[in-house]
Amino acid sequence: MNIQRWIARREPNWQRLGALLKQVETKGLKSLSATEIRELASLYRSVTADLARARTQQVGNTLIQSLQSLTTRSYTQIYQGSRRQEWQAVVEFYRWGLPSAIRQTFPYIATAIAMFLLGALVAWWYAWQDPTFMSLIVPENLITKVRDEHKLWMGSIVGIEPLASSGIAINNITVSFAAIAGGITAGVYTTYLMIFNGLLIGAVGTLVGQNNLAYPFWAFVFPHGSLELPAIFFAGGAGLLIARGILFPGKYRRGDALKFYGFQAVQLVFGIVPMLIIAGIIEGFFSPNPIVPDPFKYLFGLGLFVILLMYCSRKHP
Repeated sequence: MNIQRWIARREPNWQRLGALLKQVETKGLKSLSATEIRELASLYRSVTADLARARTQQVGNTLIQSLQSLTTRSYTQIYQGSRRQEWQAVVEFYRWGLPSAIRQTFPYIATAIAMFLLGALVAWWYAWQDPTFMSLIVPENLITKVRDEHKLWMGSIVGIEPLASSGIAINNITVSFAAIAGGITAGVYTTYLMIFNGLLIGAVGTLVGQNNLAYPFWAFVFPHGSLELPAIFFAGGAGLLIARGILFPGKYRRGDALKFYGFQAVQLVFGIVPMLIIAGIIEGFFSPNPIVPDPFKYLFGLGLFVILLMYCSRKHP
């Protein structure tokens, strides 16, 4: 191989790669056009092959070191830059994409909220009218503790906070994913879960109210409930979106409708999981803490809910 002729033929590619790398290193990968990005990747592969040939032909340490530097810089920008872009996409989704998805799917979320409130209202009404109704919804040991001992049950969490927190988060995530997956039953199971959870909170709320324990009970619920309940409503909305794709595909073919509404449901899932993890931590460590005054728990929960509303209303400038 004529080394000088080979170098003269390949050198324009090396210089071009060096120029592209300099632009990326100073202005970022976004400064390149799509064509230039493809060119950068192609030149990287080409120079990698040139480096292997240069080592085989022993063309000289200076040239080998120069080609080694080009390949290292290229690898760093192409692969680490790609990872940076992925992280930037994640940040952008939680910054703007998730609030937009929540607003776009709010009719379905609102339907889930209405189902929950219907269940709570029915439980409240029947619990006052028929004392035996309570035992159909609320576990008997909780009824006995509240009615006979005039105590709440949340104190059992104190002392086992880490275990309780992880268990609560896992349970809430399980319920939420069940509500989402319930969409494949044409929304029947999703509807059942929303109404049943409403019945449960309505019956428990009535039970503690009848026994003058409403204030400390809702002080416990407010801090984590400000995230936990909206997350469950988002899960219900996601399940109803999937049901919409099955039952009412509209102008889409049913498969395409499922993809479209399923994509919207998945966007909600990415918001549900972190909300429930945070809620589980609050419910395990903060909500049952006897040191924290009840008024502060109410304020904390209210403040967290206001922050959530502000976040959901964010619009990309």
